[in-house]
Amino acid sequence: MNLGRFGDVLVGTAGDVAGTVVDPREGLNKLRSALSVRAVATVAVGLLLGYALARSGRRA
Repeated sequence: MNLGRFGDVLVGTAGDVAGTVVDPREGLNKLRSALSVRAVATVAVGLLLGYALARSGRRA
């Protein structure tokens, strides 16, 4: 993954989410087309790792 473009992708996705509020049908179509299997897997792994770290920190 090219981390140099990560900020651009993040801002674009945030814009798509904001557009969903204005026009839900078009916004959801843009989000669906922007998501890839790799992006979804990366987010899922990040959420699981964050959850695991938060639980281990809470028990200590």
